[in-house]
Amino acid sequence: MISVCPHLSFCGSDTKSLAAEPPPSSEATPTVPAAQQALPGQSLQPLANRSGTAAILLPLTGPQAQVGAALLNAAQMALFEVADDSFTLVPIDTKGTPEGAAAAVQTAVSQHAEIILGPLFAAETRAAATVAKPLNLPVVAFTSDRNAVGDGVYTLGFLPGPQAVQVAAYARSTGKSRLAILAPSNEEGQRVAEYLQNDSSTNLYLTSTQYYDPAAADLAPAVKRLVHPDPKTGDVGFDALLLLEGGQKLRNFAAMLSMQGVDPAKVKLLGTMLWADANSGAEPALNGAWFAAPAAAGHADFEVRYLKAFGGKPPRIASLGYDATALAAVLARKAPHDFSAPALTNQTGFAGIDGIFRLLPNGTAERGYAVDEVQRGAEPKEIAPAPTSF
Repeated sequence: MISVCPHLSFCGSDTKSLAAEPPPSSEATPTVPAAQQALPGQSLQPLANRSGTAAILLPLTGPQAQVGAALLNAAQMALFEVADDSFTLVPIDTKGTPEGAAAAVQTAVSQHAEIILGPLFAAETRAAATVAKPLNLPVVAFTSDRNAVGDGVYTLGFLPGPQAVQVAAYARSTGKSRLAILAPSNEEGQRVAEYLQNDSSTNLYLTSTQYYDPAAADLAPAVKRLVHPDPKTGDVGFDALLLLEGGQKLRNFAAMLSMQGVDPAKVKLLGTMLWADANSGAEPALNGAWFAAPAAAGHADFEVRYLKAFGGKPPRIASLGYDATALAAVLARKAPHDFSAPALTNQTGFAGIDGIFRLLPNGTAERGYAVDEVQRGAEPKEIAPAPTSF
């Protein structure tokens, strides 16, 4: 088995990065031993029963195979940088389907896996859970759907609700006392709005929630329903507005809001991680807007190491493959190794690629987010650092 040194740390004053050592070079790309790999269409051969075995369930074939491969690459980085010979990782293909995920758990059981890492999608996670739960086999998935987790199924996914709370709370700390929400009328939009409504730090100043059909070609009516400037003062009834969009739709909304009378100098536009890849600096109306995002420094370093090892830039989600593997590898070091619920939900938390995180008993991951500010024609600037401990 691959031996490595630094370890995933518990959060606190001595918090360390998940990976302090340089990654393997591209000439020595990390690999999982062939006997442990699940090739498409093949079954794994049984391994000798040993401590600390984790199975990582990924779409290694099918439409999302490229994302699955990147997650596996990141997991292999963690093997080199974090794990020791008390830990074994078994990659298994889910084919990107619920049926494939359920079958993958069965294969994992035959390989003596004691914890499941992945799958990637919500439907896969639910299917995997139906097999894993009766066996008391913990699952640490990558989905961002909080409805797919709980009762021994966890996720490291970036949930939009906590991001929205983080940036809204920051806006309030700067004096923005009236929050409005413009959200798609789908499950995710309604869930984030409810999350804000139920959060004690934001529900006291939530003034308006306007939903829109995400499939609608014309989004202007939703903006007009939300914005009613006072004829005398021009006040629109809120001084902070959360937009749950990214990409071109985000830029379109920002431009329409400006034309409808929302003054960026008076109303702070707020967003989530969706903004990070939205080229938001290209839209003048978004200049100075704020959004929640993981601390950038750790992920930038991860990208450098990934590039050196694999010759390309990883998709944003790849870091979850690293952190899940590192977490399991650290827990495998205990004597005896411990993948129990108390170990996984340690209240101190862990320091990962994207900053601190801890798994909660309800299955979601609590994270420490930074607040970034959109810069016109430039990369966003971090204006409020992510916390370093819980």
